[in-house]
Amino acid sequence: MEQMARHPFQRLASPSRQVSMFLHTAGIISFLASFQFLAEWETEISTSFGGHYQFLTIIGLALALSTFVIGLIADLTLSPSLFQAKNSLAVCSTPLEVLISILFWGLCAIDKNLVFPPESELSFLPNFGFHAAPGLFLTLDLLLLSPPWTINGFATVALSQTLAFLYWFWVEYCHRQNGWYPYPIFDILDTWQRATLFAFSAFLMTGSTMLLKWLYGKINGLEAIGVPAVARAEAE
Repeated sequence: MEQMARHPFQRLASPSRQVSMFLHTAGIISFLASFQFLAEWETEISTSFGGHYQFLTIIGLALALSTFVIGLIADLTLSPSLFQAKNSLAVCSTPLEVLISILFWGLCAIDKNLVFPPESELSFLPNFGFHAAPGLFLTLDLLLLSPPWTINGFATVALSQTLAFLYWFWVEYCHRQNGWYPYPIFDILDTWQRATLFAFSAFLMTGSTMLLKWLYGKINGLEAIGVPAVARAEAE
Protein backbone atom coordinates (compact mmCIF):
# COMPACT_ATOMS: atom_id res chain seq x y z
CA MET A 1 0.00 0.00 0.00
CA GLU A 2 1.34 3.43 -0.90
CA GLN A 3 2.24 5.64 2.03
CA MET A 4 0.43 8.98 2.34
CA ALA A 5 2.38 12.21 1.93
CA ARG A 6 3.64 13.65 5.19
CA HIS A 7 1.88 16.78 6.40
CA PRO A 8 4.18 19.84 6.05
CA PHE A 9 4.04 20.48 9.83
CA GLN A 10 4.51 16.84 10.88
CA ARG A 11 8.02 16.36 12.24
CA LEU A 12 8.59 12.63 11.57
CA ALA A 13 7.18 10.16 9.05
CA SER A 14 4.01 8.41 10.18
CA PRO A 15 2.59 5.95 9.44
CA SER A 16 5.95 4.26 9.01
CA ARG A 17 7.75 1.08 10.00
CA GLN A 18 10.50 3.00 11.76
CA VAL A 19 10.19 5.52 14.64
CA SER A 20 6.39 5.59 14.45
CA MET A 21 6.07 1.83 14.75
CA PHE A 22 8.61 1.75 17.58
CA LEU A 23 6.76 4.40 19.61
CA HIS A 24 3.38 2.77 19.11
CA THR A 25 4.78 -0.66 20.01
CA ALA A 26 6.43 0.69 23.17
CA GLY A 27 3.21 2.44 24.19
CA ILE A 28 1.13 -0.70 23.65
CA ILE A 29 3.55 -2.75 25.77
CA SER A 30 3.31 -0.17 28.57
CA PHE A 31 -0.49 -0.02 28.44
CA LEU A 32 -0.85 -3.81 28.35
CA ALA A 33 1.51 -4.11 31.32
CA SER A 34 -0.81 -1.80 33.27
CA PHE A 35 -3.84 -3.89 32.30
CA GLN A 36 -1.95 -7.04 33.32
CA PHE A 37 -1.23 -5.50 36.73
CA LEU A 38 -4.91 -4.60 37.01
CA ALA A 39 -5.99 -8.17 36.21
CA GLU A 40 -3.82 -9.51 39.02
CA TRP A 41 -4.77 -6.81 41.55
CA GLU A 42 -7.73 -8.19 43.48
CA THR A 43 -9.81 -5.54 45.22
CA GLU A 44 -13.45 -5.03 46.12
CA ILE A 45 -13.96 -2.84 43.09
CA SER A 46 -12.84 -5.53 40.63
CA THR A 47 -15.96 -7.60 41.40
CA SER A 48 -18.37 -4.67 41.69
CA PHE A 49 -20.68 -3.27 39.02
CA GLY A 50 -18.57 -1.47 36.41
CA GLY A 51 -15.37 -3.02 37.74
CA HIS A 52 -12.21 -1.02 37.22
CA TYR A 53 -13.93 0.94 34.46
CA GLN A 54 -15.50 3.05 37.18
CA PHE A 55 -12.12 4.80 37.26
CA LEU A 56 -11.51 7.57 34.74
CA THR A 57 -7.89 6.36 34.72
CA ILE A 58 -8.85 2.97 33.28
CA ILE A 59 -11.25 4.47 30.73
CA GLY A 60 -8.43 6.76 29.59
CA LEU A 61 -5.99 3.85 29.47
CA ALA A 62 -8.39 1.86 27.27
CA LEU A 63 -8.71 4.83 24.89
CA ALA A 64 -4.93 5.25 24.82
CA LEU A 65 -4.48 1.56 24.00
CA SER A 66 -7.10 1.77 21.22
CA THR A 67 -5.37 4.83 19.77
CA PHE A 68 -1.96 3.17 19.67
CA VAL A 69 -3.27 -0.16 18.36
CA ILE A 70 -4.85 1.67 15.41
CA GLY A 71 -1.61 3.61 15.00
CA LEU A 72 0.47 0.43 14.95
CA ILE A 73 -1.79 -1.22 12.38
CA ALA A 74 -1.49 1.93 10.28
CA ASP A 75 2.32 1.67 10.56
CA LEU A 76 2.31 -1.96 9.47
CA THR A 77 -0.10 -1.44 6.57
CA LEU A 78 0.88 2.17 5.74
CA SER A 79 -2.85 2.89 5.63
CA PRO A 80 -3.79 6.61 5.36
CA SER A 81 -7.35 5.92 6.54
CA LEU A 82 -6.17 4.16 9.71
CA PHE A 83 -3.64 6.93 10.30
CA GLN A 84 -6.46 9.47 10.13
CA ALA A 85 -8.58 7.33 12.45
CA LYS A 86 -5.73 7.24 14.97
CA ASN A 87 -5.37 11.01 14.82
CA SER A 88 -9.12 11.54 15.26
CA LEU A 89 -9.20 9.30 18.34
CA ALA A 90 -6.10 11.03 19.71
CA VAL A 91 -7.97 14.35 19.80
CA CYS A 92 -10.03 12.76 22.57
CA SER A 93 -7.55 10.39 24.24
CA THR A 94 -4.52 12.71 24.46
CA PRO A 95 -6.14 15.66 26.31
CA LEU A 96 -8.00 13.15 28.50
CA GLU A 97 -4.75 11.49 29.55
CA VAL A 98 -3.15 14.88 30.22
CA LEU A 99 -6.18 15.72 32.36
CA ILE A 100 -5.87 12.41 34.26
CA SER A 101 -2.20 13.14 34.99
CA ILE A 102 -2.96 16.65 36.23
CA LEU A 103 -5.85 15.56 38.44
CA PHE A 104 -4.13 12.51 39.91
CA TRP A 105 -0.77 14.01 40.74
CA GLY A 106 -2.37 17.30 41.79
CA LEU A 107 -4.78 15.60 44.21
CA CYS A 108 -1.99 13.33 45.50
CA ALA A 109 0.06 16.43 46.29
CA ILE A 110 -2.86 17.69 48.40
CA ASP A 111 -3.91 14.39 50.01
CA LYS A 112 -3.46 10.88 48.61
CA ASN A 113 -6.58 9.75 50.45
CA LEU A 114 -8.65 11.82 48.00
CA VAL A 115 -7.90 9.39 45.16
CA PHE A 116 -7.54 6.05 46.93
CA PRO A 117 -7.87 4.66 50.47
CA PRO A 118 -4.60 3.79 52.26
CA GLU A 119 -5.07 0.03 51.77
CA SER A 120 -5.26 0.48 47.97
CA GLU A 121 -2.24 2.75 47.57
CA LEU A 122 0.07 1.73 44.72
CA SER A 123 3.84 2.01 44.51
CA PHE A 124 5.42 4.55 42.18
CA LEU A 125 5.96 2.32 39.14
CA PRO A 126 2.31 1.16 38.75
CA ASN A 127 1.15 4.70 39.46
CA PHE A 128 3.45 5.99 36.72
CA GLY A 129 2.15 3.37 34.30
CA PHE A 130 -1.46 4.32 34.98
CA HIS A 131 -1.22 8.07 35.51
CA ALA A 132 1.78 9.39 33.56
CA ALA A 133 3.00 7.01 30.84
CA PRO A 134 -0.18 7.18 28.69
CA GLY A 135 -0.10 10.97 28.63
CA LEU A 136 3.61 11.02 27.78
CA PHE A 137 3.28 8.47 24.95
CA LEU A 138 0.25 10.20 23.44
CA THR A 139 1.86 13.63 23.68
CA LEU A 140 4.99 12.36 21.91
CA ASP A 141 2.77 10.84 19.22
CA LEU A 142 1.06 14.20 18.72
CA LEU A 143 4.20 16.33 18.73
CA LEU A 144 6.37 14.09 16.54
CA LEU A 145 4.14 11.83 14.46
CA SER A 146 0.87 13.66 13.80
CA PRO A 147 -0.42 16.55 11.70
CA PRO A 148 -1.67 19.58 13.67
CA TRP A 149 -5.13 19.33 15.17
CA THR A 150 -7.82 21.35 13.41
CA ILE A 151 -10.41 21.17 16.22
CA ASN A 152 -11.69 24.67 17.03
CA GLY A 153 -12.44 26.25 20.39
CA PHE A 154 -16.19 25.54 20.38
CA ALA A 155 -15.70 21.89 19.46
CA THR A 156 -13.01 21.55 22.14
CA VAL A 157 -15.35 22.88 24.84
CA ALA A 158 -18.23 20.72 23.61
CA LEU A 159 -16.08 17.56 23.56
CA SER A 160 -14.65 18.24 27.03
CA GLN A 161 -18.04 18.98 28.58
CA THR A 162 -19.62 15.93 26.96
CA LEU A 163 -16.92 13.55 28.20
CA ALA A 164 -16.92 15.06 31.71
CA PHE A 165 -20.65 14.77 32.22
CA LEU A 166 -20.93 11.37 30.56
CA TYR A 167 -18.38 10.13 33.08
CA TRP A 168 -20.30 11.82 35.91
CA PHE A 169 -23.53 10.08 34.89
CA TRP A 170 -21.65 6.75 34.65
CA VAL A 171 -20.15 7.22 38.13
CA GLU A 172 -23.54 8.07 39.63
CA TYR A 173 -25.13 5.04 37.95
CA CYS A 174 -22.40 2.76 39.34
CA HIS A 175 -22.90 4.37 42.77
CA ARG A 176 -26.58 3.44 42.71
CA GLN A 177 -25.61 -0.16 41.97
CA ASN A 178 -22.70 -0.46 44.42
CA GLY A 179 -23.49 2.04 47.16
CA TRP A 180 -20.07 3.69 47.02
CA TYR A 181 -17.89 5.79 44.71
CA PRO A 182 -14.60 4.66 43.12
CA TYR A 183 -12.75 7.79 44.28
CA PRO A 184 -12.96 8.85 47.96
CA ILE A 185 -13.18 12.53 46.96
CA PHE A 186 -16.65 11.87 45.50
CA ASP A 187 -17.89 10.76 48.95
CA ILE A 188 -16.61 13.96 50.52
CA LEU A 189 -18.46 16.23 48.07
CA ASP A 190 -22.20 16.78 47.79
CA THR A 191 -24.04 16.65 44.45
CA TRP A 192 -23.47 20.28 43.51
CA GLN A 193 -19.83 20.12 44.53
CA ARG A 194 -19.35 17.03 42.36
CA ALA A 195 -21.01 18.85 39.48
CA THR A 196 -18.59 21.73 40.01
CA LEU A 197 -15.66 19.30 40.08
CA PHE A 198 -16.70 17.73 36.77
CA ALA A 199 -17.27 21.14 35.18
CA PHE A 200 -13.81 22.21 36.37
CA SER A 201 -12.34 18.99 34.96
CA ALA A 202 -13.96 19.77 31.60
CA PHE A 203 -12.35 23.22 31.76
CA LEU A 204 -8.97 21.62 32.47
CA MET A 205 -9.39 19.22 29.54
CA THR A 206 -10.22 22.15 27.27
CA GLY A 207 -7.12 23.92 28.54
CA SER A 208 -4.97 20.82 27.97
CA THR A 209 -6.20 20.62 24.36
CA MET A 210 -5.30 24.25 23.73
CA LEU A 211 -1.94 23.80 25.48
CA LEU A 212 -1.13 20.76 23.32
CA LYS A 213 -2.01 22.72 20.17
CA TRP A 214 0.21 25.60 21.32
CA LEU A 215 3.06 23.24 22.18
CA TYR A 216 2.72 21.54 18.78
CA GLY A 217 3.02 24.94 17.11
CA LYS A 218 6.11 25.90 19.10
CA ILE A 219 7.90 22.61 18.40
CA ASN A 220 6.86 22.16 14.77
CA GLY A 221 7.02 25.76 13.58
CA LEU A 222 3.30 26.42 13.25
CA GLU A 223 3.18 30.10 14.14
CA ALA A 224 -0.52 30.90 13.64
CA ILE A 225 -2.24 28.36 15.88
CA GLY A 226 -5.67 29.86 15.18
CA VAL A 227 -5.48 29.24 11.43
CA PRO A 228 -6.82 25.82 10.39
CA ALA A 229 -3.97 23.51 9.49
CA VAL A 230 -5.54 22.45 6.22
CA ALA A 231 -5.76 26.05 5.04
CA ARG A 232 -2.16 26.64 6.04
CA ALA A 233 -1.01 23.59 4.12
CA GLU A 234 -2.94 24.63 1.03
CA ALA A 235 -1.51 28.13 1.20
CA GLU A 236 2.09 26.91 1.00
